[in-house]
Amino acid sequence: MLKRQNPGTPERSRDLTADGGALSMSHNDSRSFFNLSQLVLSAGQIKPSPALKHSKITYFEVEIVDVQSKKQICIVDKVPPASTILDVKHKFHKACPQWYPSRVGLQLERNGPFLKDSTSIQSLAVSSIITLYFTDLGQQVGWTTFFLTEYTGPLLIYLLFYIRLSTIYDQVESRKNFRHPVVHLACFCHCLHYIRHLLETLFVHKFSEGHTPLKNMIKGCAFYWGFTSWIAYYINHPRYTPPSFGHKQVSYAALAFLEIEPVFQVQPTTPSHGSSCWYPVPTIHTRLGLGLVSR
Repeated sequence: MLKRQNPGTPERSRDLTADGGALSMSHNDSRSFFNLSQLVLSAGQIKPSPALKHSKITYFEVEIVDVQSKKQICIVDKVPPASTILDVKHKFHKACPQWYPSRVGLQLERNGPFLKDSTSIQSLAVSSIITLYFTDLGQQVGWTTFFLTEYTGPLLIYLLFYIRLSTIYDQVESRKNFRHPVVHLACFCHCLHYIRHLLETLFVHKFSEGHTPLKNMIKGCAFYWGFTSWIAYYINHPRYTPPSFGHKQVSYAALAFLEIEPVFQVQPTTPSHGSSCWYPVPTIHTRLGLGLVSR
């Protein structure tokens, strides 16, 4: 006998097939969404491109204001972003010739420090107009001129006393009195000391292009020249008497001179207006010997 087929079986199969296809499509969609989300997460957060600072600014305008009166002195225009404070000083010197660059001190704030010559203008700018405060540093001299003047004076002054000029000593006494050998030794040591410093200033020491106020050189020269005149007057005087302990005292003094003569070394310093320079200072061995520092 033939079995009777159930009429609802084909329709049910078609329904199951349709349901399986829908599930497969939804599964594929979920996998595609998962892969897309993983791709986005692996790419990381998209960072916006940073805006260039002062990218639209071609030139700056620098306003120079007097630090005391707060009055505008001049405006330096068309300053490129790559310019430095030294470039601004040169442009300022063209507008005001009485103030050369080494005499000009510029500050970003009235009570702030002096800006270094190497400072970039772009690093100071908040807008296209920059206000700087001007201070007159006074007449300036270079460091090489400073030291040559200080050391040349004592050398020449001592020699004037050594030859016993008639304007300084009585010529009658100068001819009568015999010079003790220690007077010649003192002159030799003094000249050797300052000639050495002059040669080191010219050929050994490396000075920066900085400057110092003229009043500092006057103070230094007053000390060196005045002290030299004081000791030279008594050592070269016609009535000078030799040391009380004789040759032993002279020998010890000569050895001490040879020991402490090379006691200066050049170290960098920074003046108040910001430019570094080189200045000879006593070494630690000299300070220990003079009792200026403890061991």
